[in-house]
Amino acid sequence: MRVLGIDPGIAIMGFGFIDKVGHKLTPVQYGCIETAAGTPQELRLKQIYEAVCSLLDQYKPDTVAVEKLFFNKNVTNAFSVGQARGVFMLAAAQRGLPIGEYTPMQVKQAVVGYGAAEKRQVQEMVKMLLKLSAIPKPDDVADALAVSICHAHSIVMNDRMNGVTT
Repeated sequence: MRVLGIDPGIAIMGFGFIDKVGHKLTPVQYGCIETAAGTPQELRLKQIYEAVCSLLDQYKPDTVAVEKLFFNKNVTNAFSVGQARGVFMLAAAQRGLPIGEYTPMQVKQAVVGYGAAEKRQVQEMVKMLLKLSAIPKPDDVADALAVSICHAHSIVMNDRMNGVTT
């Protein structure tokens, strides 16, 4: 099973493709989509959409996952991130891909085993679980891989709870 995880953002959108075979997780491709500050919002969203479509078509995931948003004090930023997240979800839905959504706490719980884990702990576990030589940079990439790992684990658990054997 190939999983794509996304850490949504308008300036930087982290992505991480992993393959899950049995209990083994293997990184396939990871990185980020970046858009320049000062570029009109609609052009930034178009750039993200086109890059996401290209990644989906090239790496052909079986399922995708995205981090749920939580509102903070910067509402303008939250709206921009929400729009970028929506562009990603549209591209995935157009390809008929199932979409998982996870809170930051759920991702931390799945990757580290502790929902209040610090960012550095999550990054170290991503590195260890995927047998990477270094923590992926920028942070958005490590976060996206953590979302992928969370989704890969959650699918297995959901299948077991529903009586599906894999």
